[in-house]
Amino acid sequence: LFCFGTWLQPTSFIPMLLAILIATTITISLAVSCYIYDYSGLYTLHWLDSVSIAQHIHIVNIHAGFDETSNLLQHRYPTATLRIFDFYDPTKHTEVSIKRARKLYPCDSSTEHITTRAVPLQANSTDVIFTIFATHEIRNRDERITFLAQLQNSLQHEGKCIVVEHLRDVPNFLIYTIGVFHFFSKREWLANFSAAGFITEQEIKITPFISAFVLQKDHGYTS
Repeated sequence: LFCFGTWLQPTSFIPMLLAILIATTITISLAVSCYIYDYSGLYTLHWLDSVSIAQHIHIVNIHAGFDETSNLLQHRYPTATLRIFDFYDPTKHTEVSIKRARKLYPCDSSTEHITTRAVPLQANSTDVIFTIFATHEIRNRDERITFLAQLQNSLQHEGKCIVVEHLRDVPNFLIYTIGVFHFFSKREWLANFSAAGFITEQEIKITPFISAFVLQKDHGYTS
């Protein structure tokens, strides 16, 4: 009884409650992350079944330091020509998780290192561009729009750009709490796409926590 009474004292109860809340939040976050990345089908790419993509095409996959998808895309589209771009900049992208991932999983030897303001693609040269969990790493809005505008310019007439991201929304807040502010809202993404000359053709909810935006050229766009 003495121990129970001591535990109920405000000086011990509040820290204990905070510790329980923190532990619960971390556990839920890890469990949901495990679901998203290991069990949701994200990396089976079946969510692309609803997107019309031919086989004999030119594909570009762009990442920001950690490439989990190029091999998967090459397997799904075995006759496509695939180029891999990495815009990772250690002076801007300082997340420890990216640095650890790069050490454990080095980039493919064919990866081309680029900058977000100089994407080496000619106009009307590419059929499909993927940026999967990458574009949000461009924290400056003008730089992000400039980057997206270059992708728009490089697409062929009926080309597609597919942007996969977490959103700054309620489901992600419940899982990542303040970490959700590393993401951008759906409204911000749609505004960025429009400013870069894209039309949002489709939004695919891969999970309640991840959206894939399928973008096409706005042929009435003038920069």
